[in-house]
Amino acid sequence: MSEQTAQAIVGNEQTEVSREAASSPTKKPVGARAVPKWEADARDRVRAAIRRYSKPLTDLIARDANEGDTRLLITDFLCAGLGYDKYDDLTTEYQVKGEFADYGIRIDKQLIAFIEVKRCSQKLNAKHLRQVQMYAVNEGVEWMILSNGQVWQAYHMTPGLPVVIDLALEVDLLSDASLSVKTDALFYLTKEAFKRRLIDDLWRARAATSPRSLAQVLLSDVVTDTIRKELRRQTNHNADVSEIHRILRSEVLRPETLL
Repeated sequence: MSEQTAQAIVGNEQTEVSREAASSPTKKPVGARAVPKWEADARDRVRAAIRRYSKPLTDLIARDANEGDTRLLITDFLCAGLGYDKYDDLTTEYQVKGEFADYGIRIDKQLIAFIEVKRCSQKLNAKHLRQVQMYAVNEGVEWMILSNGQVWQAYHMTPGLPVVIDLALEVDLLSDASLSVKTDALFYLTKEAFKRRLIDDLWRARAATSPRSLAQVLLSDVVTDTIRKELRRQTNHNADVSEIHRILRSEVLRPETLL
């Protein structure tokens, strides 16, 4: 092979490498999920809103602003951060059997969630959850959101007797958690994510490992029998399964996990 021919081959190979690099400037790691544009845009919007509203939120808390002022900030955050249209997607003072929910959220004219707002200095509690739960039960709505501007909680309601309420997510905008962690949590409350029911997967994962679910597993026949065998192996005492079950219920597990 002549020297000119060898140089020509090397030149062609380098050209092909250059073309490949140009067509794929950043090679994605194997198994990495390609983020669609709508999701990237929604996350960017949430991230920007967290930055933008942290200072006004801090000011509201400092002056112990009332619920009305808190609601103004939450309305802005729902629109600028979570992507809802103030006129098409949000209904304030949604009437439910003589009571009024602070917000109803509609997507494609379908009511999907209620939001209950408390003043920025007020801690969210079980009483507030029961309040919004009443609206959800009466209207057949699965999702309930509680917020005081700083803390956002999303609960899922499974109908039945009794109904089952699961906390799907909770995020504190002023906590020490990273901006990325806060963005990841609030992304599930965006209009885009709600429309695609992405929050359903989050709820199912949380529900599967909830204290109630774990308590049911611990009290199952398979687990209590395994505990009996392990106790016998460690102590030589052959405990009765019913006694193990009783002790787990009355002395080991928290009462609220047994409901």
